Amino acid sequence: MAGLPRSPKLLFWHLRARLGYAVARRMLRVSWLVKQPRAWNWMQGQYGRMANLGHVPAQSFYGHLLLYRGQGFGAQEEGMRLLRLAAEAGDGKAAYQLGMLALAGDTRHAADAGETARWWELAARHGHPLAPHKLAALYRDGGRNLPPDAEAAARWAQQAG
Repeated sequence: MAGLPRSPKLLFWHLRARLGYAVARRMLRVSWLVKQPRAWNWMQGQYGRMANLGHVPAQSFYGHLLLYRGQGFGAQEEGMRLLRLAAEAGDGKAAYQLGMLALAGDTRHAADAGETARWWELAARHGHPLAPHKLAALYRDGGRNLPPDAEAAARWAQQAG
């Protein structure tokens, strides 16, 4: 397996983290179990452990979970951090979501179409199906930090099909 440690002790802990993550993802399908605070805390620990090990799908999944279901501002910030890591590592869904957040803006950052275009272009390169459509509309209309560009809009519309 690629990316596994060579030390037997580290290998044990890495495999244990992978197994815990897989079990926690399966447990997410059981609605009554998710409502149990102790089980939910354990599950979040497994998601966080795997995300901290650099597992891109876990970073994307736990980032989305923290962003939309996390309690408090710190959880949302951690969710955005994990989504950034996943997007930069090649996760198209995370990049698309970061573009949506940049376009909406928040209390600390104004909406930024230029930043949105950057994330959606990354998402499109990694195969996200909606990104080319959204990019075509964004370049057609322009926005803050992004002037309208008919040529780029046509190029993305053609790529969108």
